[in-house]
Amino acid sequence: MTGALDLPRSPLVLGAARSGRAAARALIAAGLEPVLVDDDPAAAPDPPCPVLAPDPALLDGVDVLVKSPGVPGAHPLAVRARERGVPLWSEVELGYRLLPPGARVIGVTGTNGKTTTTELVGAMLREAALPHVVCGNVGVALCEVAGDLPEGGIVVAELSSFQLEDVHALRCDAAAITNLTPDHLDRHGDMEAYGAAKLRIFERQDAGDVAVLNDDDPWCAALGRLPGDGAVVRVRAADADALGFAEGRLRGDHNRENVAVAAALARALGVGDEQLRAAVRGFAPVPHRLEDCGEAGGVRFWNDSKATNVDAALKALTAFPAGGVRIIVGGSDKGADFAPLAQALAGRVARAYLTGPAGLRMAGPLAEAGVPHTACDGFDAAVRQAAADAAPGEHVLLAPACASFDAFADYTARGDRFRELAVELGAA
Repeated sequence: MTGALDLPRSPLVLGAARSGRAAARALIAAGLEPVLVDDDPAAAPDPPCPVLAPDPALLDGVDVLVKSPGVPGAHPLAVRARERGVPLWSEVELGYRLLPPGARVIGVTGTNGKTTTTELVGAMLREAALPHVVCGNVGVALCEVAGDLPEGGIVVAELSSFQLEDVHALRCDAAAITNLTPDHLDRHGDMEAYGAAKLRIFERQDAGDVAVLNDDDPWCAALGRLPGDGAVVRVRAADADALGFAEGRLRGDHNRENVAVAAALARALGVGDEQLRAAVRGFAPVPHRLEDCGEAGGVRFWNDSKATNVDAALKALTAFPAGGVRIIVGGSDKGADFAPLAQALAGRVARAYLTGPAGLRMAGPLAEAGVPHTACDGFDAAVRQAAADAAPGEHVLLAPACASFDAFADYTARGDRFRELAVELGAA
């Protein structure tokens, strides 16, 4: 139960990025004096307290290490903490313990679709006039909003595998896994460990809670007994059709799945079907997730920069007719297998435009699959070339299937640049 959980007396916070700073601020607001640690202390913007370099001596007297999600469990200070028996909490674990009595929690995890599903649930709760906050991996840390939630309010939290690694008391009244496909294996090691981290979202559910699974995803469909005792609700993309999906602004089979999952979560908190339909009709795509960036000369530009893995890029293609897409792919290389991407692009795209180190590695599989492709000298050149080649009625789609770190700080910076280029090319 929220509002009745112990807080640490002598906390140490590891990682001074957004989540870590939010955790430190929340601890200070609770009357505690946290120690904030980062590998690059000078780089932390607007820290709420002094930031120190990692030192095992800082663990002396510490009763909890709150670890930011971006910090891997193999960090030397985290390893030393475990050796000394110091509990590790994620920032969302701390935020959960700061919630007021009676607060309810909706959790959303999965490889793709988390943010859209989370924001959809928020829109559905808004239609029902239910007090809520949307937070977590969407950009607002749970610790930032936990103290402001009214008693009985609802938290809708996007929860990444990194955030779920170190939860202990977190319990979701309703929780969902949207899908699971290979991603973040550089951190988790293999799909079994990755899936186990995602499944932790259900661990402490009781019989009055709801666990939602997307049965259009093979991994979810194959799941048997879940951890926890929540009532299992299985949904499919077709469930979104009765909620007016075709009348809304979202596109693609993956978004039909997102709507179906979101509706099941919202129903668990008492939202009615008319309110669900109104939310679906009025919902605007989240930036960088199949975002319509306008049209120039009969060519429409679509920003799906958040498609940072192969599965996400393939799902984006379901929103378009075969043959009329000029797709921009590539970026930094996470070691993914690009053969499935190449096979799916064959016959579905007019041409692929390759960027970054991953784009260079895609050239071989694309050639083998017979996909027309052009290796481009940088991201801007790829967008401009795709636009120049496109005929009226075609689409220029950024669905890179890769991370952005070869040329951008993150996927949002890449998507912002795509939008800027679309405007420069006359899109409106």
